[in-house]
Amino acid sequence: MPFANKEKSVKTYGINSNSIPPTENPPSWKFWKKRRYVVATLAFFGFFNVYCLRVNLSIAIVAMTQDRFSTLENGTRISMGPEFDWSNEMQGYILSSFFYGYITTQLLGGYLSARFGGKIIFGAGIGVTALLTLVTPWLASAHVYLLLAVRIIEGIFEGVTYPCIHAIWAKWAPPLERSRLATIAFSGSYAGTVVSMPACAYLASSFGWQSIFYCFGIIGLIWYGLWSLVVTNSPEEDKHITKSELEYIQRSLSDGGSNKELNIPWQAILTSKAVWAIVISHFSENWGFYTLLTQLPKYLKDIHNYDLGKSGFLSGLPYLVMAIMMQFSGQWADWFRTKGILTTTQVRVIFNCSGFVAQTIFMMGAAFWSDKVGTVFCLTLAVGLGAFAWAGFSVNHLDIAPQYASVLMGIGNTIATLPGIVSPILSGYIVSKPPEVSEWQIVFYVSAGIYLFGAVVYGTCASGNLQPWATESREKMERNGVENKTFTSDDEL
Repeated sequence: MPFANKEKSVKTYGINSNSIPPTENPPSWKFWKKRRYVVATLAFFGFFNVYCLRVNLSIAIVAMTQDRFSTLENGTRISMGPEFDWSNEMQGYILSSFFYGYITTQLLGGYLSARFGGKIIFGAGIGVTALLTLVTPWLASAHVYLLLAVRIIEGIFEGVTYPCIHAIWAKWAPPLERSRLATIAFSGSYAGTVVSMPACAYLASSFGWQSIFYCFGIIGLIWYGLWSLVVTNSPEEDKHITKSELEYIQRSLSDGGSNKELNIPWQAILTSKAVWAIVISHFSENWGFYTLLTQLPKYLKDIHNYDLGKSGFLSGLPYLVMAIMMQFSGQWADWFRTKGILTTTQVRVIFNCSGFVAQTIFMMGAAFWSDKVGTVFCLTLAVGLGAFAWAGFSVNHLDIAPQYASVLMGIGNTIATLPGIVSPILSGYIVSKPPEVSEWQIVFYVSAGIYLFGAVVYGTCASGNLQPWATESREKMERNGVENKTFTSDDEL
């Protein structure tokens, strides 16, 4: 046997077991020789584009609404007023308009990807959004309602992306690699935020706010071309996968069920405590995330008087920390499970709740600490430590119901989109013109309270076990010869 030189342990692989067969021959650091990690890498850049295309307006709107000045021949500077004289309330509606469309296609994306596979829908969602981004400057200049309309349509197409990725992992991710593969992909969201915020600030200052939309629209279309050429819906369709990796993935996922005849147990799903623990946690995490994503540039400019370039860099800093920490959180979560130190339920609860509690503490710290350096430090950790929560709730769908994971993500992300709609509008009404520090403190208090609520609910209701309504009948499993199958497993995954 190829693994004869390693210490072996025989484990029974059944319906409720996390045991998996040995990994294929290439060592773990040669990720480019493992097609599932190639898929994860391209998914990373897919989510990178998702957030570049989503975040760009948060920076652009600062440039679009700031005062413009003209210098006369004698050196006198006169104010020309902003290019777009939108009120705080209107800016709140503009920033939230994306989510009006985004919330409508979560369930649809989850269902279609579960039935037909995630590759085409995931790629098309990002590709069409990139195309619409290219025409955004013209529409914004024509009328504010056209800007609102195109952002809503962009949200409709991007709404399928998160549910679709779980349909891909249901086919590509072995059980004990779910955390690392999922967090590799999801961390692209935060890497995209990190890059796009300072890049957008630079583009706006150097080439005008219109260049923001042209640049990231083109990048998104280039990614779409690569995704379409390289990725397949399942390992069986991949012409470049090795035989050993294909067999490894197939044997690992042999208890995941088939989606060819997808009969979704809606009543069981909607009455499951484990499902609602995920949904509420996702809502809680997104509230703080979307609040800072849309409001942090304005907060830094209004309260601490940072210019556009500096506020763009500092606004991206929390997401840099989160992108880095997500790589560690996914690896650690799978390590604890692989070594048998913690059960899947314990891993999900500990990682999720510790992340939320830390975010609560630092969001409150940002409210009380008036120093500009201290506030940025607290906000950076308030966002960055959420990486641990993502190793909890965001992967949990695959634990409790792998064949319905994309549908569960669709349900969760539908409700978790509400903060993107409500939070910018609420902040727009809380923060007046001119803004007061006490008003921004209220915004931070609300986010901290929601984080804490999410921690309590998830800690009491979450599960990492395959749910009864997600299992196929024992008789069918026995007919397929799965339950009594044994494999040799390594310590290295």
